[in-house]
Amino acid sequence: MSTSDETAAYWDDQAATFDDEPDHGLRDPACREAWRRVLTGVLPAPPSRVADLGCGTGSLARLLAEDGHSVDAVDLAPSMVEAARTKCAGLPVTVTVGDAGDPPLAGASYDVVLVRHVLWALPDPGAAVRRWAGLLAPGGRLVLVEGHWGTGAGLTGEQTLALVSTAREHAELTPLPDPVLWGGPTGDERYLVLSLR
Repeated sequence: MSTSDETAAYWDDQAATFDDEPDHGLRDPACREAWRRVLTGVLPAPPSRVADLGCGTGSLARLLAEDGHSVDAVDLAPSMVEAARTKCAGLPVTVTVGDAGDPPLAGASYDVVLVRHVLWALPDPGAAVRRWAGLLAPGGRLVLVEGHWGTGAGLTGEQTLALVSTAREHAELTPLPDPVLWGGPTGDERYLVLSLR
């Protein structure tokens, strides 16, 4: 079994309970609205074309589609993809099985590439950032939500900024300390990196 197969199998096993985490399922209205505010602050006005990479069960894809964006979502785990398709049924969202680090999407065709809590887990995050930058149309925005968690896993904000700087001229970091986003206080580093060019 390849590393990719093992990763897909792991996330397949997580799919049934993935939405139990407040920031995954966005079931709580306050949490959902907090994420809507964060994303509205960094995305262009709808309609725009968004690539949601490592989409999980499609909670952010659904939120964006409800706000008028068109979303192409990708996840490695077939069970996550099936959950996302169910969650986003009837909305302008397509969900495809694929590697978020090397997504099966057309280059230079997206207004936004959105990736949440994926970069830190990839075997070659620098190569992934360069691929993601290649998906963007002129004037497109790269939006990364990452963290350096209390477990020691993840990437610091400075590490993520350095990775983005290998592919883009501009990047700015915004801390995301609001406990409503996460279902409670975290005590670790969580942030958003926005690259406009």
